[in-house]
Amino acid sequence: MIHSFNEWDRLQEIVVGRADYANWPSTDPVFAKESEKTSWHETPVPSGPVPQWVIDEANEDLNELASVLAQIGVIVHRPTNINFQERGGMYNYCPRDRLLVYGDKVFDCSMMYPCRDMEIEALGCVTEVADEIIKMPRDMVLDAANVCRLNDTLLVLESDSGDKRAISWLQDQLPGVTIETCNFYSGVHIDSTITPLKEGIVIVNGNRVNKDNLPRVFKNWEVIFVNEVVPQKFYQYPYASKWIALNMLVVQPGTVVMDKEQTDLINLLENTYRINVIPLQLRHSRTLGGGFHCVTLDTIRKNP
Repeated sequence: MIHSFNEWDRLQEIVVGRADYANWPSTDPVFAKESEKTSWHETPVPSGPVPQWVIDEANEDLNELASVLAQIGVIVHRPTNINFQERGGMYNYCPRDRLLVYGDKVFDCSMMYPCRDMEIEALGCVTEVADEIIKMPRDMVLDAANVCRLNDTLLVLESDSGDKRAISWLQDQLPGVTIETCNFYSGVHIDSTITPLKEGIVIVNGNRVNKDNLPRVFKNWEVIFVNEVVPQKFYQYPYASKWIALNMLVVQPGTVVMDKEQTDLINLLENTYRINVIPLQLRHSRTLGGGFHCVTLDTIRKNP
């Protein structure tokens, strides 16, 4: 069964990623252009197998996340392993990127990097229980992590990993749903920019979002503008910016899993906004490009 309409209802089932066989694609024609788009020029874009010690530490953190979620009653699924290093793929670290879950539907998205198409093979825990899987045509581009689910509204980031054709196609599949498009920055994915903490309160990246470009869907919400975070360390190349710190997983309205190093932000959320924080670590969130929302894919959320 699949049932998830938003980012904050009480979490019941979820997929937590794995880092096994993580690989920086060397034959994907789109990934090959990463060096042309990146704003980081101090070290080159990596290529080939991710060092095993990075994989091991990332898996330790993912396993801890899975354990904590299980302890609070969430049913946790994990992707099956694929040898991405042999097949020229990328990883299972970020299942959020690959499939879009909305309601009881699963959208098989056409990702920016074609080599990531294979990741669906590892997500049978989602596809085998879905009532409906809707495959996006390959002549358009949308990473699932470009979409923020807000019940009857989907907020979609138009970017290199989400083009107008894909957004229009998604609207055609969901005629009763309001789709609002935003375009805040040249990077990819929306979940280092906007994180709803519960219905009516949202945290946003103040370096990208202001009162003038705030999405219409949040006009009556309480908005927390965050203008600085603690930059996390990374190995050699930062595949994600420091703003991955805003990438949080809501486990129920007003309870979030977030980076334990963000002490000022944790204090703000807990003391001013009465948000309960579960502080954990993902030591390679910048190295591998995924925070707590990225490395998970909720399949069942219920209200209450």
